[in-house]
Amino acid sequence: MLIRKLFKFENAHIVRACSTRRCSENIHGHSYKVEVLLESNYLDNGQMVYDFGLMKLYIKELIDSFDHGITLWSGDDPAYLEAMKKHSNRWIELPVSPSAEQFARVIYLIVERVLAVTQMQNGEREVMLHSIIVHETDTGYAQAFKEDAHSTLMGEIDMKRIVFSEQIRREWSDSALWAKLLAGESIENPLKV
Repeated sequence: MLIRKLFKFENAHIVRACSTRRCSENIHGHSYKVEVLLESNYLDNGQMVYDFGLMKLYIKELIDSFDHGITLWSGDDPAYLEAMKKHSNRWIELPVSPSAEQFARVIYLIVERVLAVTQMQNGEREVMLHSIIVHETDTGYAQAFKEDAHSTLMGEIDMKRIVFSEQIRREWSDSALWAKLLAGESIENPLKV
């Protein structure tokens, strides 16, 4: 069975080297919608694949990190990166260009890692990430599956090269969350949310 949870955030970016001049030469923003699709052949003690309330914890927190921020590509002009970081306290630097496709891949890897290290408490079994859909506009979206997120053909994503600004990290319930996820430290779901 598949379940879907929708998240939203506002974010600015530039997508260098794309065909559209408005997108490749200008900072611009979007009202993003992110669909997280989980699947399992089992239901938990509450007769659910995975309680939506649990998705409002670390998964939501990490997706919300992109809200009211600018997403930067580490391969962009160093002067541009420095200026954006100087004039914005909420930024995320990615090792790939922040296109809808790469957002879908990056968010897939983030959610996949959260699920991999989470200790379930309510009978959840074999909960897997099916896919991530990132709606950049009302008419355009990208959907990433496991093979896309881990594809070297689409550009390797080294999660250690994803950098969240200090302000974003301070806003998390645990400012060391990203470091813990990268280290594979266990996260325990609460019994009640």
